[in-house]
Amino acid sequence: MDPSPQNAVNWRTHTTLLLLALIYVFSYIDRNVIAILIEPIKQEFGATDTMMGLLSGLAFATVYSLLSLPLGHLADKGVNRRNMVAVCCALWSVATVLCGAVQSFWMALLARMGVAVGEAGGMAPSISMLSELYPKNRRSLVISIFMMGPHLGLLLAMMVGGWVAQEYGWRSVFMLFGAPGIILAVLLYFFGIEPVRESSAQKSTAHANNNAGEKDSTNEKNCVAEEKQAEPEAKPNVSLFSQLSSIIKVPSFIWLGLGCALAGTAGYGYVIWAPTYLVRTQDMSLAQAGLLFGIASGVSACLGSVFSGVLCDRLVQRHFRWQIIIPMLGILLSFPAGIGLILWPSDMNMELLGYSLSPSFVFIALFAFFNSWWPSLSYAAVSQVVNSSQRASAAALLNLFLTLFGAGLGPLITGGLSDYFGDNGLADALLVTFSLFLISALFYLFASFVYKINDTDDLAQEDDTTSTSNVIDTQKNLTESKYQQGENHG
Repeated sequence: MDPSPQNAVNWRTHTTLLLLALIYVFSYIDRNVIAILIEPIKQEFGATDTMMGLLSGLAFATVYSLLSLPLGHLADKGVNRRNMVAVCCALWSVATVLCGAVQSFWMALLARMGVAVGEAGGMAPSISMLSELYPKNRRSLVISIFMMGPHLGLLLAMMVGGWVAQEYGWRSVFMLFGAPGIILAVLLYFFGIEPVRESSAQKSTAHANNNAGEKDSTNEKNCVAEEKQAEPEAKPNVSLFSQLSSIIKVPSFIWLGLGCALAGTAGYGYVIWAPTYLVRTQDMSLAQAGLLFGIASGVSACLGSVFSGVLCDRLVQRHFRWQIIIPMLGILLSFPAGIGLILWPSDMNMELLGYSLSPSFVFIALFAFFNSWWPSLSYAAVSQVVNSSQRASAAALLNLFLTLFGAGLGPLITGGLSDYFGDNGLADALLVTFSLFLISALFYLFASFVYKINDTDDLAQEDDTTSTSNVIDTQKNLTESKYQQGENHG
């Protein structure tokens, strides 16, 4: 459904998009910067690798997954989403700063769980807001811009975080990246806008037309009669279980969720372990690996995210199933790029326009470009298959698939396979993990067969517009009739 007049696109709309995108950038930084700080934290607290795995992945993913669904449902029930995102952003930013002040491993674990609590309420309400702030023909591009957050976050976390940790210590990194989120939360609260919910916009239009007819008592009766037909029925207070049950019954959502879970498992496993692979196999220092991976992956992924959004917005005008086909193609093309990183000889440089390029840089950039296609377009697709009152819950449920299976299990599975394969086992582990992309693409193919856009809100708006037109016509006819009677009497 296109934005109502109350949600007309203007400078405040774009300001809200910018603030939400920046908040998501720092959300991803605060969530993942710990990946490059594992070694100094481990040494200071005398922790084991298992304990650091708990701190960096599973504990965060579990808390995040448990809270994202109820918070997403809360956003759908009418809570002010702008304020909700602002409060959650402030919460996880403060928790990130506290990560730099902890004095023990268990205090660090609690602070990380605080980060997860805050971030659980940021993603889904943001997607819901953007879906109502912009019309359908711009929605894929808008969400793609928003979904550049993880890629920019990865770039900053790898490059800036590594340098700050080396120069000023790991505690300074948390404080540096936590503080901006507090400022962004305040800016969103004062300058962001909460879009008028679609059902509310329809009621407001009907009410305005009713007031226009108050000058004539006969008109008023007709307006009331027409308004009762035009006004959408009030939605019942739906429970979280009922909401999720309704979403899960959408066939395309199930296939998209399964596809995202597998693609996320392969993708997160790659993101966490690729820098380590470069260190182990190509004699790079951690700083060198972080710089190469951050630049190649961050910049290329941003370009890929915007490119896929523009491409999708154009192709869906020809057929709506391109909304599923394009992310499926991105997943399929990510597979050979990942395989190339492992199998291409590291000492065999590539030539491009007379320049010699490191094969690692090329394949990391290609992987990031294509792998950025499917997350943003999947969220955009999900927002189309449910009605407006379910968008935040649907985004939260899809985010659950990505976080629990991707961030929670992806690095764990890849590391476990590396231990299982023994010496130089990380390469084999990554190859096995990459195979999940093929199964994921198959699930996206199944989703494309059953993908249907939910037009409930559009039909409601059309009915409301028709009824409003009828009210205006009735008023006009009655006024003309009364005027003619006055002339005849004269």
